Amino acid sequence: MTDSRLAGFYNLDLAQRQARLSAATGLDLGPIFGSNGLSAAQADAMIENAVGVFGLPLGIAANFVVNGKDVLVPMAIEEASVVAGASHMAKLVRESGGFRAEADPSHMIGQIQLVDLADPAAAERAVRGAEREILAAADAANPRLVELGGGSRGMELRRLEHPPLPPMLVVHLIYDTVDSMGANSVNTVLESVAPMIEAISGGRAHLRILSNLADRRLARASCAIPPHRLRSEKYGGEQVRDGIVEAWAFAAADPYRAATHNKGIMNGIDAVVIATGNDWRAVEAGAHAFAARSGRYAPLSRWSTDDQGQLVGELELPLALGTVGGATRSHPAAQACLALMQVGSARELAGIVAAVGLAQNLAALMALATEGIQRGHMGLHARQLAMSAGASGPQIEQIARRMVEEGVIALERAQELMQTNSGS
Repeated sequence: MTDSRLAGFYNLDLAQRQARLSAATGLDLGPIFGSNGLSAAQADAMIENAVGVFGLPLGIAANFVVNGKDVLVPMAIEEASVVAGASHMAKLVRESGGFRAEADPSHMIGQIQLVDLADPAAAERAVRGAEREILAAADAANPRLVELGGGSRGMELRRLEHPPLPPMLVVHLIYDTVDSMGANSVNTVLESVAPMIEAISGGRAHLRILSNLADRRLARASCAIPPHRLRSEKYGGEQVRDGIVEAWAFAAADPYRAATHNKGIMNGIDAVVIATGNDWRAVEAGAHAFAARSGRYAPLSRWSTDDQGQLVGELELPLALGTVGGATRSHPAAQACLALMQVGSARELAGIVAAVGLAQNLAALMALATEGIQRGHMGLHARQLAMSAGASGPQIEQIARRMVEEGVIALERAQELMQTNSGS
């Protein structure tokens, strides 16, 4: 098992980090270390009208321990401080026993919309009475997935109205997609059983599509941190703990704050989802719909204090992820990232991703409750400005450090410092 600690990893240069990671894992990580991890020819086979490949920085979040297992977490993201924040919080939680995580079975919801119903109530009774036959037909449509342990798990019916249109009946097919995200599998099965359901209901099957509100496929992560581990030179542990809980309470009370609170969570989650070749748009849609399930937009996480005075963090959200199929199979860098994480199933991956989201949330709340969010961002932002001004190699750190010391972090100042260096 790979040790995720990687002490001093941040202080190494790029080539040294690559060598350290290869030595620590014993894996061929060439697709990760390449310029894009994907050739133009491979991209041309994946999408229509391809003209090239768009790259994102790929970092490794260290220090994660999830359910007692060390995990190195790949994160594809352009925003400064996210990887550092996740790694720092993972170290803090690691010293307190690590993250605990779990995920539900991979049950997805496929929807069939029935319209033109002469008698919606009679149609509902007829479809309910034929549930066993419908589920058997759904399994027959994908026997390979059934052999792998997946397939139909149940059926639900919902009568919906949206005047002035007539009432509609919506059939929910609950389908276990095992280690795949499942969109293609579910949509194929829906197309197969739609004519049968039309005949039973006497209506017309209009839309036949997977739902991205995967609320039967939830992932959860939690952690508990004693207050003494939260203290710093300027702040006491209880002060930091209470500040984090108060910051969470703001999100719980106000949807304007909750939107930014959840965005911070998704900073961590999306980065891992992208790195592993999964559908981050589906994950985003499901997460925000789940956040509004009560009729009011709310935070996805919860922070509180337990009877021992520890800071307790909990996160729950839908995570429909796959370790097989789609880009996880066709994208070389995604395959390498999954190998790096050493995950054995889609459920294990979902638990780890939830832990990363909770870590990222903790990083943001701690910064807001203490020094403020900008301080952590500024050092990395200064490096980006130095590169934009044309700096390279050691110049990047020199110019960034100078701007931070001066408290003037701006492109114009970076350009001035570049001119000064060039003239010396």
